[in-house]
Amino acid sequence: MPLISFTTHLQSVGPDEPKRYCGRTLGEVLEAVARDFPRLPGYLFDDQGQLRKHLAIFVDGAMQPRDQALSCPLTDDSEVHIFQALSGG
Repeated sequence: MPLISFTTHLQSVGPDEPKRYCGRTLGEVLEAVARDFPRLPGYLFDDQGQLRKHLAIFVDGAMQPRDQALSCPLTDDSEVHIFQALSGG
């Protein structure tokens, strides 16, 4: 099962340590996480069901484009890290 972890701020609405969830794609894994943490989707998804722009998602060390991330295939050994992207100057 893929291992998923969230940054500290998102741990207030999601898992507070890395946790394994079933899923063949990132979208499926996030659905599984949301069943355990119902407040999490409001931080991850906009009202159109798209990933919010303030997120950076890495799968097996590679940053995923937000518009393609939900369909990203995962293996049982995959590691997913979801970060809050920083902006500003």
